[in-house]
Amino acid sequence: MQVCRKASARPEVPMALTIGNFDGVHLGHQAMLARLKQAADQLNIASCVMTFEPHPREFLAPGQAPTRLTSLREKLELLAESGIDRVQIYRFNHDFAKIGTESFMARTLQQELAVRWLLVGDDFRFGAQRAGNVDMLRTFSQRKGSFEVEIMPDFSVNGLRVSSTAVREALAYGNLNLAKQLLGRPYSISGRVVDGDKLGKQIGFPTANIQLKHNRPPLMGIFVVEVSSQSGSALPATMRGVASLGIRPTTHAMSKPVLEVHLFDFCQEIYGHHLRVHFLHKLRDEEKYPDLETLIRQIKRDVENAKDYFMAQADLTSS
Repeated sequence: MQVCRKASARPEVPMALTIGNFDGVHLGHQAMLARLKQAADQLNIASCVMTFEPHPREFLAPGQAPTRLTSLREKLELLAESGIDRVQIYRFNHDFAKIGTESFMARTLQQELAVRWLLVGDDFRFGAQRAGNVDMLRTFSQRKGSFEVEIMPDFSVNGLRVSSTAVREALAYGNLNLAKQLLGRPYSISGRVVDGDKLGKQIGFPTANIQLKHNRPPLMGIFVVEVSSQSGSALPATMRGVASLGIRPTTHAMSKPVLEVHLFDFCQEIYGHHLRVHFLHKLRDEEKYPDLETLIRQIKRDVENAKDYFMAQADLTSS
């Protein structure tokens, strides 16, 4: 997959394009990407996703912006798995926010990206002040004869419209099963293992500290997790453990959340490795304990409960 961070010369081949933030790359996004790829193959052109960094609402109204489900790297990893040819990342800034509707259609879509086929949702808005809509795209397309416009219907699971907002709400309430249904996979966070304060090792529960790209993760608490390593890594492909995602109120009371994972039956040095943490089940919320001994007893219970979870899942699979 080709990743382009700014438009330059007109592409060598025309594009089948879809546009969006694609935060989380949930089942609705996946259906959109599948339709995009199908159309590109039928027309013998390249498939392309236009997305933005930062999220437009992070730029326009940072205090009201939603928590991110995926960092840019995670989003690109998930988009690559869909098999599309290209991702065009536009830097969302004052200049981009001021682009008028006609300029966006004529310059950005027609000239810079050579769009021949365009897929958007029925609520798609574009241009300065979000003045552009689907009807404008259709009128421009008919007038210029430059690209075909197709509208993607809403995607639902068990009667619930799939959206990034619905995934965020499920995660915030600790409903990981619902989040999994909406995403088509367990929710995950990936990052590089970085140096920590070694407290976990000192109390008998060494942890891998996963670097977080954003300070507002969509979920907090203590979780049963599976951890996967990058292809080609010397580490096991899948490892099991228990994770803490939060501010560590008993020992640190930090304002910035930290993701720590205790891996079962594992003792390798893994600093610098890139790991993906898959959240399977929420055990509890974070708590502040009166002393370190109380915290250690609770961690032991968390580990036992996590192992019990895996045993119960194994029993369900075998029955």
